Amino acid sequence: MSNTIKDLAAGTAGGIAQVLVGQPFDIVKVRMQTSAKGTYSGMLHCAGGILKNEGPLAFYKGTLTPLLGIGVCVSIQFGVLEYAKRIFMAQNLARGEGGEEGKMLSGGQLVIAGVGAGLANGVVSGPVEHIRIRLQTQSNTNPIYKGPFNAMRQIVSQHGIPGLFKGQAVTFLREATGYGVYFLAYEKLVQREMTQKGIRRDQINPMNSVLYGAAAGYALWAVIYPIDMIKSRMQTDGFTPSTGQKYASARDCVRKVWRTEGIGAFTRGLGPTLIRSPFANGATFLGFEMASRLLYS
Repeated sequence: MSNTIKDLAAGTAGGIAQVLVGQPFDIVKVRMQTSAKGTYSGMLHCAGGILKNEGPLAFYKGTLTPLLGIGVCVSIQFGVLEYAKRIFMAQNLARGEGGEEGKMLSGGQLVIAGVGAGLANGVVSGPVEHIRIRLQTQSNTNPIYKGPFNAMRQIVSQHGIPGLFKGQAVTFLREATGYGVYFLAYEKLVQREMTQKGIRRDQINPMNSVLYGAAAGYALWAVIYPIDMIKSRMQTDGFTPSTGQKYASARDCVRKVWRTEGIGAFTRGLGPTLIRSPFANGATFLGFEMASRLLYS
């Protein structure tokens, strides 16, 4: 099995872990991001309303799409990241840099690898998250879409393939910015422990992978949350003026949200995100590292 196939498989394991742990928090975040000002007094109000009106299974509404799609997305992230890291390692080795086998990549190398991983991921995550958000925010009593595949069929039939990629420019901006920071934070924490203890990567305590993943998740959201909010607004907006389109572009969305709802709108839903982040991202890196150890052993 090639290294790339191993990395893709390990990434899939990380992605599945991320979805199963993070999905209930994500639906609360999306509802708060896309609701009108004053709809919810806070995270608990939103979560309580979902539980009361739609039942406990509503917290996993739209899960099939991310379970398949995010598994692929995280697989792509780690596949591209590890491929880029191997290229940089070879360059370091040729220049006599980066320690043993050139493995200690610089911050700049890690950011470049992370940005590449984010952009590659964005090609898939854009339509996957678009479908998920449509399902998460539709009425439970009178739903437009019967499921992810029905949503895809309806959107493509009415708006063509480009309809699936609604909000794609903002998605690319979010992924490139976020994953450059995300993987920089995680890899530097891993490097620090390896250097201080004189150990290999596969000797790091799995619980530390969880902690480093949690820290990387916080770094990610600290950078991208306002961008993510704009993406959510764009992906729940109407496709045309006749179907309730509010925003002509991402820039128009920023202007209108700022003018009508103020700066607070850009951090609405941050609470469930900050609670979700350490669990989901810790699970992601734990899944990846454990699968990698198994596949590379």
